[in-house]
Amino acid sequence: MSRTNFETLLEAGCHFGHLKRKWNPAMAPYIFMEKNGIHILDLHKTVVKVDEAAEALKNIAKSGRKILFVATKKQAKAVVEEKATSINMPYVIERWPGGMLTNFATIRKAVKKMANIDKLTADGTYANLSKREALQVSRQRAKLEKNLGSVADLTRLPAALFVVDVLKEQIAVREANRLGIPVFAIVDTNSNPDNVDFVIPANDDASKSIEVILDACVAAIAEGLEERKAERVDAEAAGEKAEKGGKQNARVEDEAEEEAEAEEAEAEA
Repeated sequence: MSRTNFETLLEAGCHFGHLKRKWNPAMAPYIFMEKNGIHILDLHKTVVKVDEAAEALKNIAKSGRKILFVATKKQAKAVVEEKATSINMPYVIERWPGGMLTNFATIRKAVKKMANIDKLTADGTYANLSKREALQVSRQRAKLEKNLGSVADLTRLPAALFVVDVLKEQIAVREANRLGIPVFAIVDTNSNPDNVDFVIPANDDASKSIEVILDACVAAIAEGLEERKAERVDAEAAGEKAEKGGKQNARVEDEAEEEAEAEEAEAEA
């Protein structure tokens, strides 16, 4: 069963592309028609692509790896923050920090710096600073939180990138391509899909369109996380059962050995 359908996508306006003169010819396979100078996307293909992307995202989540969501455009920020937070995945909704992926070690140092400021503030180390110095530290902490707070838990490179608008986030896509990190993206008619591993052809400007696509993908990720959790519980239960069985077998062997020794002692007597 598909995770979305034609009617839902149509109602959300996912089919509206850009003006014909702004199109990228590489998106031709996903365009259904032109109407009043605007390209209309083929939503039947969008349904298929959403399913493909959702299944792949589910498997990544099930393996315990992280998916980094990227959307710095105004109409996508709130939606992406809400959806990514709901499944405990990292996200970037402010300016993309150059080298976020290709220079990941430096980004991690900045995150650690933020943690150190919190630690030193908590233990009173900064209590003796002058007002000016305290203000500088406070501003630095606020800036770090704004730009990197949402990726503080990302201790290693993400297993995938989910991007809203590859044209706007081309630096992020380029970094992912360079490192071989798969890119999932909502791609509109004015964008190049060639650098995207899982293309979801849809309107990337309307917040309702973005939300509908994200709902389907996030639901799949949530399923993957639940299945991972269930498998871990089953594995722990199986381990406990095996351990219990091992102890029982050992006890039976000990009792058999004791009986054999007793019989041998009686025979000698």
